[in-house]
Amino acid sequence: MKKLLNYFFQGLLVVIPISVTIVVIYKIIFWIDGLLPFQLPVKLPGIGDVNIPGLGILTIVVGITIFGYFAKFFVANPFFLLLERLLERTPLLKIIYTSVKDLIEAFVGEKKRFNQPVLVTVNKESQVQRIGFITKNDLTEIGISNQKLAVYLPFSYGFNGQLVIVPSENVEKINASGTEMMKFVISGGVTEVD
Repeated sequence: MKKLLNYFFQGLLVVIPISVTIVVIYKIIFWIDGLLPFQLPVKLPGIGDVNIPGLGILTIVVGITIFGYFAKFFVANPFFLLLERLLERTPLLKIIYTSVKDLIEAFVGEKKRFNQPVLVTVNKESQVQRIGFITKNDLTEIGISNQKLAVYLPFSYGFNGQLVIVPSENVEKINASGTEMMKFVISGGVTEVD
């Protein structure tokens, strides 16, 4: 009986991660396909029009890549700069536009963030520490002492977190890549770090 139970648990270790991955990818593909205002049916001989999942993702990726190609030439365009300045000065639009732009740049832009993983001492008495990422070393522009840092503390099993301002002596750099540490935190510490 014990062997059967061990086989069952071994099966769970194989089946659950694969199943969850397939379901999540399936849901993401159909969600992204649903973002398009049109469907891309493919004509198959003898069957007729068939909607193939994933063509929406392919269309979006190709569209964004083409847009990025042309944007590279138009970023310095006065019209684009005027539009960007207008968005950055309009009260409500400014908050949305600059926040989203900064977040995207943090992951794929030239000013990548989340690449300096650190260990932050949250409570010195109990020695509670959290893994975070330095997002800003100099806070004097917002009136905070230059001996403090902005650190983003992601939550496990989610893509949200909180920004904390801590004294620099409470921050200890971690010798690992930002990607590995983000996976480690999001998984709740169960992912292996290379």
